[in-house]
Amino acid sequence: MEGVTLRCLEAVDSTNSYLKREALSGAADGTFAVAECQTAGRGRLGRSFQSPAGKGIYLSGLFRPSLPPEALTPVTALTAVAMCDAVEAVCRVRPQIKWTNDLILHQKKIAGILTEVALEGETGAIQSLVIGVGINVSQGPEDFSPDVAAMATSLKEALGKPISRPQLAAEMITALQRMMADLGGDLRPYLEKYRRDCATLGREVQLLWRDRRERAFAEDIDDQFGLVVRYADGCREVVRSGEVSVRGLYGYVPSDGE
Repeated sequence: MEGVTLRCLEAVDSTNSYLKREALSGAADGTFAVAECQTAGRGRLGRSFQSPAGKGIYLSGLFRPSLPPEALTPVTALTAVAMCDAVEAVCRVRPQIKWTNDLILHQKKIAGILTEVALEGETGAIQSLVIGVGINVSQGPEDFSPDVAAMATSLKEALGKPISRPQLAAEMITALQRMMADLGGDLRPYLEKYRRDCATLGREVQLLWRDRRERAFAEDIDDQFGLVVRYADGCREVVRSGEVSVRGLYGYVPSDGE
C-alpha cells in the first residue's frame, strides 16, 4: 500500500491513544497502527471498546490534512461509509449504519468508530486527525461481557463463516486512504451511500442530548450528515451530536413512559 507506514502491535492501551502520542513525536501522515488486542480500547462519549486478543481488527490511522477544521465535520460519517465499503469488498455483504458511527448486521453492532482531532492553539489549524475503527471479526457470545452481548455480534457469528482479518484490515486501510483523498471535495457519493445504508431512518428514536430525553421520528440525513428528526408536534430539528437510541436496534424498545 503506497504511502502507508503500518505499525503492528501485539498489545496497546488504544490504537488511537498510541497514534495521538506518535503524532506529538512527529509521525507522518498515513501512519497506521493495528493491534492484536487493546487493554483500554475507547469508544465515543468516554465508553470502552472491548478488544479481546486475536478476535477483532483494532486499527487507527493518523492523517495531517491541509484543510480548514470545518472540513472535518462529516469525517465520522464518511468513515462509516468507507468501512461499509471495506466489509462489503471482503465479505460480500454490506453492513448498515446506526447514526452516526456504528456498523450493524442483523440489528447488532459489529463495529465502532472514534475520530479525534488536534488543533494548533493559536491558529486553529489542524495538527492531526486520528481515525480509529474496531471491527468484531471472530468473537462468539462468550467474548462479550453480559452488558454488551445482547447488542453486539461479529462478522463470523452473523455470516456463519470465518473472515480473514489481514485481508479486511488491508481493505480498511485502502478505504480510509481513499476517503481522505476525497475529503474536501464532492462528498455527494458518500452522502447517497450513507442515506441508503442508514438503519436509523424511518424509525422511532430516543434522543439523549442537551440534557433532554425525547422521542422523535428519524426522517432524513441532511447535507452535513446531521440527523433530521420530527417530533410528535410536527416540529423538525437537526441532530448533530449526542446519543440516539433506535427502536428495534440493540434490543431497544421504548416503554410507554419514555
